[in-house]
Amino acid sequence: MSDNLSFETIQSSIRLAQSAEELRAIRDRVHEWYGIRAKGERAVERSEAVNSIHDALIDRSVAIAESAWSAEAGPLPCPYAFVLFGSGGRREQTLWSDQDNGLVYAGGADEEALYGEYFRELAERIGQALESVGYPPCSGNVLSTNPKWRKPLSSWTAMMDGWMDDPQWEHVRYLLIVADARCIRGDRWLTERLLDHMDSRLRREPQLLAAMLRNTLHHKVAVGVFGQLITERYGDDAGAFDVKYGAYIPMVNALRLLAYAHGVRESSSLARIEGLRRKGLLDDKLAHEWALAFEAVLKLRSETSYQLEDGYYTTRGMLTLDRERRAELRRILRAGRRMQQIVRREIEKASIAKKG
Repeated sequence: MSDNLSFETIQSSIRLAQSAEELRAIRDRVHEWYGIRAKGERAVERSEAVNSIHDALIDRSVAIAESAWSAEAGPLPCPYAFVLFGSGGRREQTLWSDQDNGLVYAGGADEEALYGEYFRELAERIGQALESVGYPPCSGNVLSTNPKWRKPLSSWTAMMDGWMDDPQWEHVRYLLIVADARCIRGDRWLTERLLDHMDSRLRREPQLLAAMLRNTLHHKVAVGVFGQLITERYGDDAGAFDVKYGAYIPMVNALRLLAYAHGVRESSSLARIEGLRRKGLLDDKLAHEWALAFEAVLKLRSETSYQLEDGYYTTRGMLTLDRERRAELRRILRAGRRMQQIVRREIEKASIAKKG
């Protein structure tokens, strides 16, 4: 790839692609483009560029699958939304992110009986297209091909009510997945209705936040009581640091719950920090510190090694440490620990107020 291939040219190539195979060729070339772009650029700018490309690749993959299926089975029978969860929902994907998605279509039980088979086949074709482009399926099966994550709107809200009526660990985990939902193609209002439904229940029943707090604090930042980094002890990764679960996920989880507790409806973690600042929960200094720390963890995530396995880009998420990275991680994890302390304080305060 030549240095003069621009971001705009990549986007244009994606829009013009007519097959998953063409999209896969573009995606493979993006890795080389990224290596050129990464020199001297801020991590947040690199992440925004990568996620804009992911959005374009996924949207075009869905469009190609949708077009092929509608040519066989007829046009879409009702409005639908193809939804991203996880890092895709937050616009925080890396070059090697996998699939986390769902599908919502308009209506209820009648529409499920009439159109369920149509959307089942559409989801299968979308999943196949995304795999061909290089997105491995989610290991937890959070996929539109799984009936749990493919339903008409009223069935989605009924399922979410069931989770909130019985907020056991697994049900809360599902709610937190939905909390990051973002429509990538289709009718955005369907996704908004899902999030509106969760918001309204949380406003009426803030005790649900306490159940969400247990899941949110499950992954602690990987720093010991004396400030030492907690690294891998055994195996090939001995001495390395797990960036995803030791820093990134604890911060993401804390910011998500703080945002929902205070009515901040943003999808990305950095936007959630800014939303919390605007609401007055964070002062300017603390918001700035958290934003810098989160940008730094995005940078370190992008520096973990990855490999091509069975046609997919994958990583173990481990970061080798030198003196500079250790110092940077200590700063990041201090901010992460503060996030977890504040989310605990805020949710416990809300629970006490409810009891009073």
